[in-house]
Amino acid sequence: MQRTAGQGTTGQGSAPPPSSGDRGALVPALADNLKRIRKQLGASGDIVIREITLGSPQPIRAAVLYTDGLADKQIIHESILPSLMTVSAPHSAEPMLPETGAALLARIQDTVLQVGELKAVPDLAGVLREMLSGNTVVLVDGVQSALSVGTPGWKDRAISEPAVQNVIRGPRESFTETLRTNTALVRRRIRDERLRCEQRAIGSVTHTEIAIMYVDGLADPSVLQEIDERLGRIRTDAILEGGYIEEFIQDKTLTPFPTLFNSERPDVIAAGLLEGRVAILIDGTPFVLLVPALFNQFFQSAEDYYQRADIAIFLRILRYLSFFIALLGPSLYIAVTTFHQDLLPTQLLISLASQREGIPFPAFVEAMMMEIAFEILREAGIRMPKAIGQAVSIVGALVIGQAAVEAGIVSAAMVIVVSLTAISNFVFPSFNMAISVRILRFGMMLLAATFGFFGVTIGLLALVIHLCSLRSFGVPYMAPFGPYNTQDQEDAIFRLPHRMLNKRPQMVNTSDAVRDRTPDWEPEN
Repeated sequence: MQRTAGQGTTGQGSAPPPSSGDRGALVPALADNLKRIRKQLGASGDIVIREITLGSPQPIRAAVLYTDGLADKQIIHESILPSLMTVSAPHSAEPMLPETGAALLARIQDTVLQVGELKAVPDLAGVLREMLSGNTVVLVDGVQSALSVGTPGWKDRAISEPAVQNVIRGPRESFTETLRTNTALVRRRIRDERLRCEQRAIGSVTHTEIAIMYVDGLADPSVLQEIDERLGRIRTDAILEGGYIEEFIQDKTLTPFPTLFNSERPDVIAAGLLEGRVAILIDGTPFVLLVPALFNQFFQSAEDYYQRADIAIFLRILRYLSFFIALLGPSLYIAVTTFHQDLLPTQLLISLASQREGIPFPAFVEAMMMEIAFEILREAGIRMPKAIGQAVSIVGALVIGQAAVEAGIVSAAMVIVVSLTAISNFVFPSFNMAISVRILRFGMMLLAATFGFFGVTIGLLALVIHLCSLRSFGVPYMAPFGPYNTQDQEDAIFRLPHRMLNKRPQMVNTSDAVRDRTPDWEPEN
């Protein structure tokens, strides 16, 4: 899976230089290379090209190129340029022949520049890519290769608290939009030599850096190979966020359920890597993809492992209950009030009938109006300025609900059902699963309005069959429920205490199953 850069070859003959629009190999003449670079980049004001003369028995022209705003100018002005300007002939008692450009460039790389990351660049495309990635490029007259110096120094967002996946107890760090910061946050938690980080660029225009992180010996080699193949098949001009990658490499497109897990929390990604999963980090987004993803994974929170086991079990059961309420709440109300009134106690039936007296719409239309109104309010609260968004969404919901009841458009019971459904949607730790349930809820409401409980049952059966047919990079999506796995039940709906949680998930990890070898003990009385 290790990606290696292609090695360009250059001839030493007197062949004419490529045209100015060519992005192939560099030519010996420095002036020609600079002309081609200026041609490719146009009159961009943020491209800095500094031509200098290097000291030698015979002075040689050179150039330092970087992108203002992406490269760290302090390193360039205080380290790179002073080092190059003071280059002199090597000390020797014997008379020296004039030093060639290739030998001078090699000496600069070996003994002059005092920076950590140096690499040779053989072609013009590589020079442009290095410059636009924040690195500094050194060109020397008479040499058909360049030297790239690692100097990225753009302004990035500081590490802050997670904005979406909050916890009461746990770390307060979240990923940022800078790839190298994100890889460092993962390495800070997994200080093991087996942690691998392999990078590649995707996007013919954006050249977005992608990092694949996994623990060697824990990750399934077949999953790694599949990830590499799917990423290699991507042919697009731009990757601007992790959602692009997610859609390109997901197993099935026509499904409302997410088959890749994403998180902005480094501790969640580190925990997934320790289970044998693979993380995909994309430069420019604070959300990291984790594969393979299972259905029950979207109901687990990082806080489940920081609280006691009994608290975690209670919260997980609450999340699964909220899933069914968010999915079936309005549809069950529609089915009962439209087809199955005999299932209700007499007093409750009389109360609902009195509330619906004078309502001009059937229960399905009533529920659809309220659901659409709540969805509009929810989206408005997200898009509006933060200072007023939350207040507008809450006040708007209360005002609209109260006004609709007083106007006789909807019943008070329907407002309660829709409100409880909307609140249950916010219980999910994963936004992807929450929005999937919001979409499916409308289909269940239509089935309930058409066939009653029979329609709801048909919808649930179709949903279960669809979930069981999904796979995430070869792993069944509904594991460990279907196919059933006894060992993995210890961290599915229930979460056993850490002393008993000593095996990695079998459906994800196929090599090193044991993760906790702490001996059993009981405190002395």
